[in-house]
Amino acid sequence: MQSENDMDNPGPSYRALILISCALGLGCYAGAYMRIPILPLYARSLGVDTVAIGIINALFMLVAGGFAVPFGIMSDRFGRKRMVLTGLLITAATSFLLALSRTSPQMMAIYVFAGIGLAAFGPTMMSFVADFSPVTHLGRSYGWYTMAMYGGMSLGPSIGGLSAHLLGFARVFTISGILGLITFSIALLFLPRLRAHPHGSLKRDNRKIIRGLFANRPILACWLVTFSSCFGLGVFITFEPIHASDQGIGIGKIGLIFATQALVNALGRVPFGFLSDWVSDRSRIALAGLLGYSISIAGIGISTSLMMFLVSAFMMGISMGIAFTAIGALISEMAPAESRGLAMGGYNTCIYIGMMLSSLIMGVVAREFGFRACFLITSCVNTLGALAFGFIFKTIAAPKRVSCENS
Repeated sequence: MQSENDMDNPGPSYRALILISCALGLGCYAGAYMRIPILPLYARSLGVDTVAIGIINALFMLVAGGFAVPFGIMSDRFGRKRMVLTGLLITAATSFLLALSRTSPQMMAIYVFAGIGLAAFGPTMMSFVADFSPVTHLGRSYGWYTMAMYGGMSLGPSIGGLSAHLLGFARVFTISGILGLITFSIALLFLPRLRAHPHGSLKRDNRKIIRGLFANRPILACWLVTFSSCFGLGVFITFEPIHASDQGIGIGKIGLIFATQALVNALGRVPFGFLSDWVSDRSRIALAGLLGYSISIAGIGISTSLMMFLVSAFMMGISMGIAFTAIGALISEMAPAESRGLAMGGYNTCIYIGMMLSSLIMGVVAREFGFRACFLITSCVNTLGALAFGFIFKTIAAPKRVSCENS
């Protein structure tokens, strides 16, 4: 981990850096996610058809996932602050451009750049949090940061919906852009500039660094289980509303199911982050959360009443808070400092690609076999990923894990 003495302008304490990171995560994701529920409605009001709207969203996830790794590498090489500022500026600019867009090709092009903006910001900020956090505080650091991040993801759509109701669709994008510029200003003024290389050396063998990371079995295990878990998350986000509606649950109550999952997931991040710092092996608590997550996905599939859906969503939020806080800390703990951005880039790629592929693949399963089978099959996929993750970590002795971190 990088200490404050490794910064060009030492001074901010650990608590101050956590506060800055949380403010940036909250501001960026609240501004970006304001647009998500509004863009389809705005596009439809301009006569854009449903297929084109689906392509716009798919492009966003594809680009956000595809660019996360190269931008993670760039943050390792050129420094975190530069990439954070770039990501925030692109995010703000795309919001202003969306307010001016009138055709589906324009929206597609703008959303491609919106994906680039989040790809530059996401893995870089997660790497920055690891850079200043002692290894004994990784869990709680990611707990605080991801709570702010998921808080922004939950708060953004609410602000966007209210703004659209009061001011109209185009004004939502303008407000999103203003929030992005405010967040950019906070980063410009208060985010300390870290050296491009943790030891101050300008000589980097990037090919060797990348080969070393792809030979790092703990990192690959974390990527694998993140992909399989976000495959399940994509199914929940895409098909749970239709499945619940088929069970006679109204739109308002479906929103309550989503709100339960999001709120429990966000609020649980901090206590579960502390918990992952207290246990001797983070992989065990991650595995417990992952298995609970698989059970909750199956629970969604077999739910036939509002109470069953709410219980499963509550369990899903808790298990995600346990698992993903520990996984984020594990990646930072196991990745060498000079490739931490790459490691976090791979993590973000697995999130977006997993969610995108699940919507495409499991839609066919749901059409052929029904939503219950769709969720149960997804639960099995998540369970297999969790067991593979647990097996890989079980075969790695503790001293070897430490050597992975220090290599």
